[in-house]
Parts: sequence; C-alpha cells; structure tokens
Amino acid sequence: MRLKPGSIRELHWHKEAEWAYMLAGHARVTAIDAEGRNFIDDLGPGDLWNFAAGLPHSIQALADGCEFLLVFDNGMFSENETFLLTDWFDHTPMAVLAKNLGVSESALRAIPKDPDHERYMFAGQVPPPLAEDAVRGPAGTVPVSMTYRLHQQQPVEVPGGRVRIVDSSNFPAATTIAAALAELDPGAMRELHWHPNNDEWQYYISGQAQMTVFASSGKARTFDYRAGDVGYVPFAMGHYILNTGDEPLRFLEMFRSPRYADVSLNQWLALTPPELVQAHLNTDQSTTAAITANKGKPIIVR
Repeated sequence: MRLKPGSIRELHWHKEAEWAYMLAGHARVTAIDAEGRNFIDDLGPGDLWNFAAGLPHSIQALADGCEFLLVFDNGMFSENETFLLTDWFDHTPMAVLAKNLGVSESALRAIPKDPDHERYMFAGQVPPPLAEDAVRGPAGTVPVSMTYRLHQQQPVEVPGGRVRIVDSSNFPAATTIAAALAELDPGAMRELHWHPNNDEWQYYISGQAQMTVFASSGKARTFDYRAGDVGYVPFAMGHYILNTGDEPLRFLEMFRSPRYADVSLNQWLALTPPELVQAHLNTDQSTTAAITANKGKPIIVR
C-alpha cells in the first residue's frame, strides 16, 4: 500500500491481526487497546507494526509519503471486511450518533456520506511533530509497544548473508505472526530446510531468486522470483531459496505463529548417527563428517 504525503488510511479495525513492514518513506500510526490505553509512533524503512485483532488504528503518511507491506494472520482475509469509521457512521441514525458523542445533531451535519468507501484512503495534511500530536488519555499508553525497529536488530551473520528474526520473543505485540528478513549475497542460498509450525508466505523486496519446493509423494516444483513477487510454501514442505542475480537478494519469510521455527537438512544429517546417514546415501565417513551442525540458525550457504 502507498500513501502520498499527508494521506490517511481511514480509522478502521479488522477481525484479523495486522502486521506490517515499512518498505519506503515514513508514516505515523495510532491505535488504542481494550483498556482505553493509546499508542502513537512514527516509522521508517524496515520498521514494523502489529495491531491485534479487533483493535482500532490508523496510518498516515509523513512528509515524504510511504509504502508498506500489510500481512494478516488469516489467509481468508478480505479487505472488504474491514470495519471503517465513516461506514459505521453512515449506517447509524444521526440522533444516535449525537446522543453517543454528547453533541448536537447540527454539529454532525458535515459528516461525509461515503457509500462507495472513497475515504478508504484520502488526502490530508502532514501531521505535526510526534510530541505535538500525542493525546494524553486517562488510562495512559499501552504497556507493550505496537511497533518494532527490525533494522536496528543485530542480524545473524553467516558466510553468504544475514538474517533478522522477529517473533513474540522480541516483539511481544506480535503474538500471531513471526517473520524473518533474509539477505543473501550473490550466489548464496538459503539452505535446504522446512518449517514445522505453519505455512510460509514470502515477499521479495529486491533481487532475483529461485526456489524449489519438495512436496513429498515424488512431487516438486521450481519457481523464479523478482522484487515485488509473493512466494508460498505449504506446511512442512522442504525448500531452498537461491540468489540467482548479481545483487543482494532481500526477502521476508512470514508465518502464522507466535514463534519462528525451522528444521535444517544439514543439522538433521549432522546430528544423526553417521553410519545411518552413510547407509542411506552411500557416502563415506569423510563426506558425512563434512556436514556440520555448527553454522547457526537460520543457515545461509554459499
């Protein structure tokens, strides 16, 4: 989703949790929780937000505009099912609105009628500095931040690239979505592995990639990806991701899970009695000894 400077994604909420990755520019987000505690923050490239299911929120672009990737924790999510503020007002009698808000009906005469949801995204003024925009409420602010600075996280550095993992262990607000931001140098590969906890969704931010997915029953398929593409690996299916370009490959792995988890082929073989592996693969002892479990997780090979 892209917003021009000052433009607003209307106040709304969903039945699903909303997780987002800032691709470019800067934005301001606001939300409240069920205890009436509020939240406001400014985000830039590489930052995340997470709004739990049912919590109302907004997004507004700052002076340079913004672009962000939205992820929801239900594969059946439909944007048409979003609860919009002006849509609700449009379906509520004016007398009821006035009574609820404690104002006169005449004060609400200018509320827009929006049957076509044209205010889904609409132009606005760039907001003032964050300190001037924050609203102090009687219940205070939320105790757990709804945003996270992923690019400030120290990555796992391995030969061939680096990975940053974010889940409920370091971003407590994200209780239903886990992710990894991987960067592979040219020619490097995200090792053969699978995920034991859920399906994997991918978003390719930059570069070119090739992925082969092993689906058991003698089935496998290879796919090519470029920036802006979306990949998908069903639960527990083995796969690798190879950087086939001449620039770094950057992509997100995302899961409907509170924790990130993967199983490494290398580690599986290295931590299994070597004679058992040799019996399966017809390899000698020197070959199995070369397979190491000490590269760390997640593993990138080059």
